[in-house]
Amino acid sequence: MHRHSHRPGRFPRVQRTAALVLAVGALLAAAGCGPAAPPPPPVTADALTVMGAPHVTAQQMVAWFSARTGHASGWKVTEWPPTVALRYIEEGNAEHVAGDVAFAQAVLETGWFRFDNSTVPPSYNNFAGIGATDVNPVPATFPSVQAGIRAQIQHLRAYADTTATSCAVPPLHQPCADPRFDLVSPKGKAPYWKQFGNGVWATDPQYAAKVWNLYRDMLAFNHVPVA
Repeated sequence: MHRHSHRPGRFPRVQRTAALVLAVGALLAAAGCGPAAPPPPPVTADALTVMGAPHVTAQQMVAWFSARTGHASGWKVTEWPPTVALRYIEEGNAEHVAGDVAFAQAVLETGWFRFDNSTVPPSYNNFAGIGATDVNPVPATFPSVQAGIRAQIQHLRAYADTTATSCAVPPLHQPCADPRFDLVSPKGKAPYWKQFGNGVWATDPQYAAKVWNLYRDMLAFNHVPVA
């Protein structure tokens, strides 16, 4: 009687190997161990927008800040760095403004939140020089750290978003805190950070480069690709 070369119900060796490869692949995919996704493109100064998602977390922002300042030496804000960083992320997300770049802007405006040689006292909770103009400066004051950060985020949105037609809900997602929102005209005139300076937010022609240099250092410290 003719006998089969393999036992009934068993796959030939090639079929068993193929089935094993498929099973292992399915397990790896289910475990998130499939082919690695391509790395994100590097962040560049030319493409850095005011609106958008942050590239780093609040914890990463604080880690960078602490490494560069000796753990908040000279900090003059009534809330500590972890809370302030988190507020930038939360307030930014609410208006779809990149809160991590806004934090870098505040670092520039306040001298690492030390307010040394600043015309805006730390008690004003004004972290972006709102109202501190070169002619007849009247720096805005805010009742809380959160209100000051919210005003900065809303002011940034006014510069970057053509749909931010008024300081109200809607189009904003948070109650109006920015006293100079209506002075930005036209709305959405500067969607990219590289457009700042030379009279847009600040008169300093190097303003955009200074913000970018701080932000680039933050990203590089946290291993985010930059170019």
